[in-house]
Amino acid sequence: MRGPAANHRYRLPPPLFDARCRACWLCAGVLVLVVASFVSLDLPLAALFSSDALASMGRFLAEFSSPDLSPAFVGQVTRATWETLAMSLLGTLLATLAGGILALPASRLHDTDAAPARAPARLMLNALRAVPELVWAALLLIAVGLGPFAGTLALAVHTTGVLGRLFAEAIENAPPGPAAALRVQGAGSVRVFLYATLPQVLPQLMSYTLYRWENNIRAAAVLGVVGAGGLGQMLAFHMGLFQMHKTATVLMAMVLLVALVDGASFGSRRLLTR
Repeated sequence: MRGPAANHRYRLPPPLFDARCRACWLCAGVLVLVVASFVSLDLPLAALFSSDALASMGRFLAEFSSPDLSPAFVGQVTRATWETLAMSLLGTLLATLAGGILALPASRLHDTDAAPARAPARLMLNALRAVPELVWAALLLIAVGLGPFAGTLALAVHTTGVLGRLFAEAIENAPPGPAAALRVQGAGSVRVFLYATLPQVLPQLMSYTLYRWENNIRAAAVLGVVGAGGLGQMLAFHMGLFQMHKTATVLMAMVLLVALVDGASFGSRRLLTR
């Protein structure tokens, strides 16, 4: 077989590295950073896989083989599980409301929109999400004391920064055609947003919210370690006392809760994106 079609069929693949390829240089830079990280951190990998370390880990894992399933303790774990779930739900709800409010001034609704509050609003969102949930919880524990209230507020504050930025990006990237058609007809900014922009981005906003709820379930379980209530507080307490049979029960509840919420959230997002 000869001719142009044959030449196109048997064309050699491109070279693995091309000096004109920006992606190649980016991958090379990332590879250099990874190698430099291993060298600079001086990770004792040999000690991790030594016989003493493996034996210690084996003894530690063996202590989890008999979780405490007594009715009294299972009842305590159930109440802590509900507390963790409630913290994540309420924190996500508050963050959705606050993030939606801050996303409006943080986004440019159309090309001619001056959006004077865009820069300060985005700076505030960046500051809120730059501080991890554990740090927010430690700060709020000083203000409101131990318990789930501090954990809920910590989740709400951090997630507000995350969802607010995601909401603003979704609003700015919405197809401009329907909004422009309404503006030509003389509709105001509020009507344009409610009848043109919001219906287009609402499924995406709901998907972002559900995904962050999944993350907040895990974060709520960790926040309890600093005294913010829920399963994390029980985990820190029983691990501190080396009660591994009770610790195993708490970990089982964490895994089950995360799996159930992940499944429910994934199914909901699939329905929204159809």
